[in-house]
Amino acid sequence: MTARVLVVDDLAPNVKLLEAKLTAEYFDVLTAMDGPGALEAARRHAPDIVLLDVMMPGMDGFEVCRRIKQDPRIWHIPVVMVTALSDSADRVRGLEAGADDFLTKPVNDTALFARVRSLVRLKMLTDEWRLREKTSGQLGVLSEDTAPNQVDVTGANILIIEDNIVDAAKVHDTLRDIASRIEIAASGKDAFEAIQRVDFDMVVIDLHLRGADALRLCSHLRATDRTRHTPILILAEEDDIDRLAKGMDLGINDYIIKPLDRNELMARARTQIRRRRFQDRLRENYERSLTMALTDPLTGLYNRRYLMTHLDGMVERHQTSGKALTLLMFDIDFFKSINDNFGHPCGDAVLTELAQRVRNNVRGFDTVARFGGEEFVIVMPDTDLEVARMVTERLRRTIAERTFDVPEVGSLSVSISIGIAIFADGDDAFALLKRADDALYEAKRTGRNRVVAHTVDGYRTLDAGDPPVPQAKRD
Repeated sequence: MTARVLVVDDLAPNVKLLEAKLTAEYFDVLTAMDGPGALEAARRHAPDIVLLDVMMPGMDGFEVCRRIKQDPRIWHIPVVMVTALSDSADRVRGLEAGADDFLTKPVNDTALFARVRSLVRLKMLTDEWRLREKTSGQLGVLSEDTAPNQVDVTGANILIIEDNIVDAAKVHDTLRDIASRIEIAASGKDAFEAIQRVDFDMVVIDLHLRGADALRLCSHLRATDRTRHTPILILAEEDDIDRLAKGMDLGINDYIIKPLDRNELMARARTQIRRRRFQDRLRENYERSLTMALTDPLTGLYNRRYLMTHLDGMVERHQTSGKALTLLMFDIDFFKSINDNFGHPCGDAVLTELAQRVRNNVRGFDTVARFGGEEFVIVMPDTDLEVARMVTERLRRTIAERTFDVPEVGSLSVSISIGIAIFADGDDAFALLKRADDALYEAKRTGRNRVVAHTVDGYRTLDAGDPPVPQAKRD
């Protein structure tokens, strides 16, 4: 995973050490030596995460974090405070200032990389929902720009998975002031029975459950629709760093080290519930806005109006971040012959099934739109040519190698031609679309049922199947 990390510390050796470690893991590293410099770098370069030293002269890390979280331009950037302070009161102070986590010096590499990867994944998801909501606002439909720190956390439903009666009671007593409902499960079986009854705002799990693998349980929670986005807070021991790192990769959101400090537990719980509700609000606002002319009524995909506004935002974002952005444009080969020979209802059925297959073969944060007629566009953020090649070949094959079953018509063989364009310096949305359209034209000119990329060196055929033939007429 590539990400831009801003390292802030007033001591040059500390900066160089973190920079070396992160660069070796293929992160793009920015640096700042004081609070004002950190704020300026965050606003100018839009990092994916900030590693922030606490003890700095002038403006300390707590104040820098507070200002980041109060600035509507950068409040969404995760902040990890790096400090020699180990007192829980300092961690609580940082969490209340808006920090997403703490790392204690000397920084454990396993914990560092796991935390950075976890928070970057979370930011990517939040950024995508924020951008989609912003797109809806630009189209004149519902939009709400509320910062996470303004979200109410009371009345939460919390599930505690803990077989130690004393620890379960302590967590329960600590969190009851913000909860309307708390359930305690002593096993994974009891937990999943509770999940079927209640939508929980947070799940707290002890890493050392007797007779159960807590990390496997976390994996199951992430694979279950009802809990896919539910925050998971782990209760761990001091020597559990390696297992916690695996947990971060599995999707846990946060952890707290025993013996439990009530104030820290409350602060971390508030952070996770607030973030969950903020994401839910973005998602709900966005989904409601889709009823206001943002989708194509036949296929359920985004329509051209939405695509153009969204693509403008994506291009602007990638001009700032410097990350890869790929656009795919494809259409159905000989689609006119399907309409001419079998009628427009048949053509509509093919378009509907095609849209479903495409949705099943792209990532959740890719944008798929019906551009017009039988022409479609996919916008793929943070995607280079090699990844695009793998996706388009899978897409081309899933269309061409399985027939389309149309009622009252039968099985039809359908293929698509795909053009690829990679975002380049100087591109705007129209230039990117034009290059993808040119690549699509080249794919059709050279035989159809193939993938062609428009690169700096000209056109390049990436994958191709057998040339398609027009549909025969129905008897």
